[in-house]
Amino acid sequence: MNLRTPLTWFLLGSYPLVVAAAAANGGTDSFGLPGMRYTLPLLVVVMPLVLLPRRPVIALALMLTGCLVIAAYVWSWEFGYLRDVRFLQFIAIDLTVGYIATHRPPRVSILAATVACVAEVGVIAVGRLASAPSFVLALAMAMLAAWLVGNRNRERRAHADVVRAQEASQAITAERLRIARELHDMVAHSISIIAIQAGVGARVIDTRPVEARSSLQAIETTSRQALAGLRRAVGALRGKETSDGHHAPLLEPLPGLADLDRLIAVTADAGVTVELRWQGARRPLPSDLDLAAFRIIQEAVTNVVRHSGTDACRVTIGHDDAELTLEIVDRGPAGPAASDATPETKSRGGFGLLGMRERATLLRGHFTAGPRPAGGYRVAVRLPLPRTT
Repeated sequence: MNLRTPLTWFLLGSYPLVVAAAAANGGTDSFGLPGMRYTLPLLVVVMPLVLLPRRPVIALALMLTGCLVIAAYVWSWEFGYLRDVRFLQFIAIDLTVGYIATHRPPRVSILAATVACVAEVGVIAVGRLASAPSFVLALAMAMLAAWLVGNRNRERRAHADVVRAQEASQAITAERLRIARELHDMVAHSISIIAIQAGVGARVIDTRPVEARSSLQAIETTSRQALAGLRRAVGALRGKETSDGHHAPLLEPLPGLADLDRLIAVTADAGVTVELRWQGARRPLPSDLDLAAFRIIQEAVTNVVRHSGTDACRVTIGHDDAELTLEIVDRGPAGPAASDATPETKSRGGFGLLGMRERATLLRGHFTAGPRPAGGYRVAVRLPLPRTT
């Protein structure tokens, strides 16, 4: 059971009685109990603090009202006693103003600080606590310091909220881009192969039925592969639910450079021969780098199938101690130099080039792509490898 709400209402209901008891008994020990002359004035300030987390302005108003009553009916009767208590009340008021400045807009906190400062001066006047201007100035400076500290905390909290919102937005954007890259790289290649095979089958279905049947088989195989890839991608996004409602990790491995033979076979069915060259000693790669390398090669080969107008390309993969290098070169018709290429030429592959560049950048790599002066198109990527101990 939550006792906070009943306790709050009990203290607030008792508050007028405590103020009345403190005023009625003046400077004497209330009800003959020793120490009540100190306890009651403190309770007048402390009890409203139960409202501070949710209603700080109301809490401050009750504290100021109580202080004025104590100054009029207690301190004015006996000037010399309760010196430490009244200073504790001023400190409590200042801290409350600082709390308001931390959690409320400046227009509210400035008004609260002004009213509190005027009320403190009123307490001094009513209770005849001091006549020196320096004492009043000290109270005003303490109030100003409390407000400045609270307002600074509010600004820091607001800045932290903005930073968290920006980080969340950036994380969402990065995840959207990752999903877009994965879906594009996974689907574009398969759809390109299907489109080419469908075109071939449509042209030869009457004259060369065996070749048309082969095209249809290639379409079926590629479609199944694309569907499996889509299921894997959707499963990675949603997770596989177990019987108890939790998400189990996917068992299907993500593609990597070990799957290049299958990619080359599918590309050959589309009429483009891929020459694969390995340079350097092959060694296992981190999963994110292995996936990125495969997707970059897949997209580059897909662009060859779709845009180059040639029947062959070369893929070179280089391993050394510092980096993994990828180069995809086709033998298309001669084009303008890379430095003279138009934006349309440079954007060959559309979102594919953008996705390849993003994959390389995320791994702190270097990406270049463009037409070769001697003809054809070249994609080159350098991906740094983690250091081995």
